[in-house]
Amino acid sequence: MLLDLKNYLEAHNPASIGDLATHYSIEPDALRGMLDHWIRKGKVKRLELGCTCKSCSQGGTCGSCCSTSFEIYQWLDGANDGKAASPDRYS
Repeated sequence: MLLDLKNYLEAHNPASIGDLATHYSIEPDALRGMLDHWIRKGKVKRLELGCTCKSCSQGGTCGSCCSTSFEIYQWLDGANDGKAASPDRYS
């Protein structure tokens, strides 16, 4: 499963925890454990993107967009000296 996760992240870089959970049909918490393996090895980087909806930007939480879609994981490409691939897909 770890190698499949690696292959998925390389092909869909970056990917949200929500995308990964949907693809593998498992809970995000189970995926986080596997992703932590790759993070410890320096192969994956976790990004937290802030929500920009009106409710959240005024100090509240909207309860819908502040979900797993803003927890992003990037596979770090060894070909570019450990720098992450561009997160433009979620900008």
